[in-house]
Amino acid sequence: MTDQLVAERNWAGNYSYQAPRIAHPENVAELQALVAGARRIRALGSRHSFNAIADTAGTLVVLDRLEPGISVDPDNMTVTVSGGTRYGTLAEELQRQGFALHNLASLPHISIAGAIATATHGSGDANGNLATAVAGLQMVTADGSLLTARRGDPDFDGMVVGLGALGIVTELTLDIEPSFDVSQSVFEDLSWDLVLADFDAVTSSAYSISLFTDWSGDRIGQAWLKRRGTALASSPSPETFFGGVPATEARHPLPGVSGSNCTEQLGVPGPWSERLAHFRMEFNPSQGDELQSEYFIPREHAVDALRTMRRLSDVVTPLLLVGEIRTMAADSLWLSPNYGRDSIGLHFTWRQDQPAVEAALPLIEAELAPFAVRPHWGKLFDAGAAAVVPLYPRFGDFIALAGRLDPTGKFRNGFLDRAVFGS
Repeated sequence: MTDQLVAERNWAGNYSYQAPRIAHPENVAELQALVAGARRIRALGSRHSFNAIADTAGTLVVLDRLEPGISVDPDNMTVTVSGGTRYGTLAEELQRQGFALHNLASLPHISIAGAIATATHGSGDANGNLATAVAGLQMVTADGSLLTARRGDPDFDGMVVGLGALGIVTELTLDIEPSFDVSQSVFEDLSWDLVLADFDAVTSSAYSISLFTDWSGDRIGQAWLKRRGTALASSPSPETFFGGVPATEARHPLPGVSGSNCTEQLGVPGPWSERLAHFRMEFNPSQGDELQSEYFIPREHAVDALRTMRRLSDVVTPLLLVGEIRTMAADSLWLSPNYGRDSIGLHFTWRQDQPAVEAALPLIEAELAPFAVRPHWGKLFDAGAAAVVPLYPRFGDFIALAGRLDPTGKFRNGFLDRAVFGS
């Protein structure tokens, strides 16, 4: 096992971890011993969170030394994989064997356990977030023992999106399906009026839809359409899309940035593993010059919420690199922002001016509050537990589950005390 005693920063460089020790166990047995002997301990994934959710006053554990252990079960259509493995690594191996996941997030670089613990997602009206694919998990609990749970077990739906508060997840079993092809087309300069007039038609036009906007003016910068399998064979890509015209070369979500680091576009079909994410695995996705926030709104309030955001353009646009609008299907995971409701996600990629962004967040949250807005757990938001807890019907059950699995608060930290436990 390797230990580090130096300060580490997150992916964007806006947060420095305060933990005095970072450990890299070589196997699960070493991890169990670490957890059993620790007073405070948490897992650190790919460092893609923009807040303090992964930090601890004790030991940070990184699972990058554990073997990926990718094992496909074709009879049950599942794959079992180490929690520290990155989605891009898993996707490449699944595609090699002829299988697929139902969706990917924008970045394939993120660790599987970390992304699932925070309910990270892709897009698509019928697609649940990444955590909805979890059929089973194994984690080291506070006393160092291994807990194994499967879909249908008591409290399983509370364990999946666990925020790292229940234990350190070492292994996950995910639903898979036969491999499929995807084509990705980008349209530019859409009409806000046309999009708002039939928002459902917009988001149902492809397997996965992303709209990129800076919230100003009467046009939407880009729409990314990811079309799947049978749709590719049955109909060509449209010539126009709600007033938008097809891009003639690969585009990046940020204006003026080369699209060469993005997954292949221009309607060229290819494997799901090379199209569902926005960015290529071999691309370094950040130079430390951005911040992120995201808020989830019930689908029925989508148009009103979009109009509200457009009215906030004077506040939002000057701080923004780009915004993204996506959709997700409802699920039954207790702390998923999509629990019990189909949702739209309003994502903000901010300029790295954290004081200005943090000053704007309370206003944004207040304006979106009438829509029962839920924040992304791994990104910047202002709300504390008093505002967040009432938004989740099973929050009390989650607190009770955490109390049983971690009675001394070994996995708690300042972020969880503020946003979850309310202490």
